[in-house]
Amino acid sequence: MLDVLANRTYRHLFLAQIIALLGTGLLTVALGLLAFALAGEKAGAVLGTALAVKMIAYVTVAPVVGAFAAQLPRRAFLIAMDLVRAGIALLLPFVSEVWQIYVLIYLLQSASAAFTPTFQATIPDVLPEEADYTRALSLSRLAYDLESLVSPALAALLLSLVSFHWLFSGTVVGFLCSAALVLSVSLPASPAAHRQGGIYDKTTRGMRIYLATPRLRGLLALNMAAAAGGALVIVNTVVIVKGWLGLGDGQVALALACFGGGSMLAALVLPRILDKLPDRRVMLSAAFWLGLILTFFSASLFAASGTGTTNATLPAGSQVWSLLLLTWLLLGIGYSAVQTPSGRLLRRSAQAADRPAVFAAQFALSHACWLVTYPLAGWLGATLPLAVTALAFSALTFAALVVAAQVWPAADAETQVHSHDDLPPDHPHLVEADGHRHDHAFVIDDLHTRWPSRAN
Repeated sequence: MLDVLANRTYRHLFLAQIIALLGTGLLTVALGLLAFALAGEKAGAVLGTALAVKMIAYVTVAPVVGAFAAQLPRRAFLIAMDLVRAGIALLLPFVSEVWQIYVLIYLLQSASAAFTPTFQATIPDVLPEEADYTRALSLSRLAYDLESLVSPALAALLLSLVSFHWLFSGTVVGFLCSAALVLSVSLPASPAAHRQGGIYDKTTRGMRIYLATPRLRGLLALNMAAAAGGALVIVNTVVIVKGWLGLGDGQVALALACFGGGSMLAALVLPRILDKLPDRRVMLSAAFWLGLILTFFSASLFAASGTGTTNATLPAGSQVWSLLLLTWLLLGIGYSAVQTPSGRLLRRSAQAADRPAVFAAQFALSHACWLVTYPLAGWLGATLPLAVTALAFSALTFAALVVAAQVWPAADAETQVHSHDDLPPDHPHLVEADGHRHDHAFVIDDLHTRWPSRAN
């Protein structure tokens, strides 16, 4: 897996990703504590709304950026977005009202919505070999896991020395270091073509390719399953640990670290699993695992509270605390197993010229799922018993799994037999493909606007 780090450009980009994500992880912990300081036990609703604002920025900004960022110098664009994010993070320690959180989060995450898809679409061009790219995806997953594991642990250490407001300075340093590392390398030019058409055609191209591809429609449903498990953890951990169990800031960080630790364990073993099993089987099995763990957690909470179903009836001792840590660890395993292979699906589902737009579509659509689950986790967590909330998210996960299994065919061959009755016989594509009816590695593009029916 580590062989790809011999590539200097990728090594610097990977380090930039790690450092930026460590800073982002500190931001996640600090934001939860800031919400609790401003809103008390209603922090879950505040944090859920703040994260919904983040998702709105992702969903609205990413498609636009995906359409036009490919025409901009990659390195300069990525550096500019890092500097913008660092500048906004500088303002967060001075927040005194809830509405200020929402405004700054929208601005910061708009810059992230511009940065991340562009960064992700650059990696296949830096590592054009499929085997290298697959290993890079696993390393990228590990980088995200470091955000969930190392950042909370670092936050716990820092919180023993300083107030949570100082955690925001770590976010600033992370973005500045990321910008410096991107500056230190030369990036390949984007292969994206300059396409004809208006703003609508350009901004929706990635979405149209995505939604016309069966495996990517399945990926969208699986994004919802992953978001259901992740949102319950991210939104409600601070309320469960501090509000209901009466524990401290360090325990909040530890609980989040368990989720990240589970995700990292999965990322370490997934490359070998994906060498032997198809992506579909691995991802569907992981979604089933998420639903199963959420059901187990709900049942255990009902049992722990006896005949009561309110959060007040939960015992504040080690029983629920240990259950929480174990559940978060197991949810992290399932979450990573759903998310890690997604880049492989995107890479083989688009031409190189369309990858930035398709990565942007995945970024927007996956976060649209979080836009649903974040506020749902906050609102349900604030109004319903935790056992009932977990059961509701279990049902959502299983529903998403059923949809994914239906829309993503089990026989998902890259090569598809199809015909081009709309093209003249001397068209270059037909000459190369030897006839109107032929087969080749199939993706949605200008010549292939619809997926072949199974009848073909």
